[in-house]
Amino acid sequence: MSENVLKLGLPKGSLQESTFDLFGRAGYKIKVRDRSYYPSCDDQELSIVLLRAQEMSRYVEDGVLDAGITGQDWVRENDSEVESVITLCYSKSTPRPVRWVLAAPEKSDIHSVKDLEGKRIATELVNATKRYLAENGVNATVEFSWGATEVKCPDLVDAIVDVTETGSSLRANNLRIVDTLFESQTNLIANKTAFKDKWKRDKLDRMAMMLEGAINANDKVGIKMNVKEADLEAVMKALPKGITNPTVSNLYEKGWSAIEIIADERTVREIIPCLKHAGAVGIIEYPLNKLIY
Repeated sequence: MSENVLKLGLPKGSLQESTFDLFGRAGYKIKVRDRSYYPSCDDQELSIVLLRAQEMSRYVEDGVLDAGITGQDWVRENDSEVESVITLCYSKSTPRPVRWVLAAPEKSDIHSVKDLEGKRIATELVNATKRYLAENGVNATVEFSWGATEVKCPDLVDAIVDVTETGSSLRANNLRIVDTLFESQTNLIANKTAFKDKWKRDKLDRMAMMLEGAINANDKVGIKMNVKEADLEAVMKALPKGITNPTVSNLYEKGWSAIEIIADERTVREIIPCLKHAGAVGIIEYPLNKLIY
């Protein structure tokens, strides 16, 4: 075990699989046994524990953990004083931010936050919801929901505040969005004291770079090809606008060049036939693990 160790919390539950995948692509191999909360990692400078994202920021703020991954929403809910190292644009379903929304039954007479006066609201985000109501001058009862919040309308409560990525679950339960409280993304957060420690700060900065590089590489591919000198101009015109300018190098055989670019994966089916038509040969497409700008 390394003399220097960073105590890191990773989210248990819906984000666990995508978080392990992200760390894997960033170069950190993490494994966990069934029912264990203490994964192993090939980086001996990391001591990892799995916790619910909802409580992560409290343990980071208190110094039980040096750092952790959780949503901005739960930092806000817990009113935690922590450092935000980096925002990581990933979630369990899409790279888009999640939204915390006020939702009511389709046939409800609730059309704005003002219509919540005297009503009952269920949510996991009790503190943030109470602040939202206070900011809008509305008095309503807010009760904690242990889950399956969307099924409580309209029989148990008048409205809910719930998190959504696509809105499909709300629609499936005949609910409509009345208002959006805020958007939230996943953050790597750090304890304020730990963040002032040079070794821990450097460790976190390096980790943040690798995680961001793995996210940047999502849906990107590299393309390599060989081109005759006579066809070089035509192929260059057929290339898409990439992250950087194309790399062009001379091949051993005189009169030939090699070209390499990074492109959006969804455009490759259109790009490669055009490149072939322009004279490119030996075209290779390969996946990317990390992309550091």
